[in-house]
Amino acid sequence: MEKTQQTKMRAQLVREIQLLKDRKGFLRAGVPNFNRLFGRDAIIAAWQLLRWNPGISKATLQVLSELQGRVNDSAKEEELGKIIHETHFELSWHPKGYFPFPYYGTVDSTPLFLILFSLYFQKTGDWKFVENHWENILIALHWMEQTSNEDNGYFLEYERKNPKGLYHQGWKDSFTDSDHLDIEAPVAIVEAQGYQYAALLGVADLAERKHDLALSGKLKTRAASLKQEFNKKFWMKDKQFFALALDGSQKQRKAITSNPGHCLFTGIVEETYVKKVVERLFQKEMWTPYGIRTHSSKEPDFNAKNSHLGGVWPHDNWVIAQGCKALGFKEEYRMIKEALFNVWSEIGFIPEYYSVVEGTLVPDPGADYPQAWATCALFDFLEETK
Repeated sequence: MEKTQQTKMRAQLVREIQLLKDRKGFLRAGVPNFNRLFGRDAIIAAWQLLRWNPGISKATLQVLSELQGRVNDSAKEEELGKIIHETHFELSWHPKGYFPFPYYGTVDSTPLFLILFSLYFQKTGDWKFVENHWENILIALHWMEQTSNEDNGYFLEYERKNPKGLYHQGWKDSFTDSDHLDIEAPVAIVEAQGYQYAALLGVADLAERKHDLALSGKLKTRAASLKQEFNKKFWMKDKQFFALALDGSQKQRKAITSNPGHCLFTGIVEETYVKKVVERLFQKEMWTPYGIRTHSSKEPDFNAKNSHLGGVWPHDNWVIAQGCKALGFKEEYRMIKEALFNVWSEIGFIPEYYSVVEGTLVPDPGADYPQAWATCALFDFLEETK
């Protein structure tokens, strides 16, 4: 990419970040449909900008700590230690009336919250901030322990408590009765297990820094058990890939998707499986000139124009790229980065998601732009080229 084009891209991305930055310091999810605080989105966007502006991570962790669950409330799906799915500071209910705010129907915001604490400390060395929020960290750990136990393989599961809440509560979420992923609840979605693993080890390191060796040892032991169960229960021998999820009977939802790619950066994937996962993500059924699809084109429910069953998401690709980078897959990392640059070069912006039909990029008119974790994914890749 030419220098002048890089300069133009960076200026545009900075304007988008400034537009989405809330006065509280976190990034709102997107415009026009999601112009409010989403836990998962804000955490990932802060992670994407950590090298450039760690203050956004600090502000995000602060506001999410203030909103952290303290009681059990089925309407909000609130539980002690749980991090929110979404809220609006000027509204008491979702704009479409689905549930009251703040709403906690998410399985992954809590482990991602803990991961961001670990990453923030690694980047800044700001131990005072971590220590001031140690209670928030401990009750988030408590929530993970209560949600996953030895009986279910230590897996994080979700099953909505509010009948008008989200049916699916990972990043490929869905409203009301839309079981578009075809998984019977309670659902143990694959990427949440990786997030939990990374969160356990990240907090174990923080506990060592705090000289709490008992807690550190406990978390490392739990992480080891989780990793063992994960690789045993989620690996599909017939497909040589990880399942999308386990259902309420711990039966695998057999599908080739992008979700297991999120586990690469976490360390939960056994070494013998790593190369197989990466190679599958870059086969023709998943790879396009504009990034990795959410869903394999060989799956019976594949739809290139469906956001979660075939579309391409920049943030999804960015998270996968972090794993590729950490594990030494330099060419695959470069391919993802160049794919997102291709999107911007072709349409002049980077949207929330898009479709690729027979090799052609097709923007979706329903996709948000700007969207924080799409904009910040591209920004991080661009900054790295400097």
